[in-house]
Amino acid sequence: QVQLVESGGGLVQAGGSLRLSCAASGRTFNTYTMGWFRQAPGKEREFVSRITWSGGSTYYADSVKGRFTISRDNAKNTVYLQMNSLKPEDTAVYYCAARWRSLSINEYDYWGQGTQVTVSS
Repeated sequence: QVQLVESGGGLVQAGGSLRLSCAASGRTFNTYTMGWFRQAPGKEREFVSRITWSGGSTYYADSVKGRFTISRDNAKNTVYLQMNSLKPEDTAVYYCAARWRSLSINEYDYWGQGTQVTVSS
């Protein structure tokens, strides 16, 4: 069982930056692929980014490629999402997710409660 807690959301102007964090419980964090998703009001949840358990492979949605960077610190049981050049359309609740040793882009077993990101124009 993995418990995930996101933090770092907030209100930022367009063009600004935020860094989201997701802290995971347990001693086997380094065996879990971690992903970030987001859900805007009235829209379906969408994939944002993922990083494999060793950090050796990352993947991004086209909408965030070149602006967002996913990383992880296995010693701190934490995954990060650095978001730069934010746009109003990035406004959403952001969720982190985990799946054991997975190469999947969008299939996860554990989810956090989400953190709100609001980008003003």
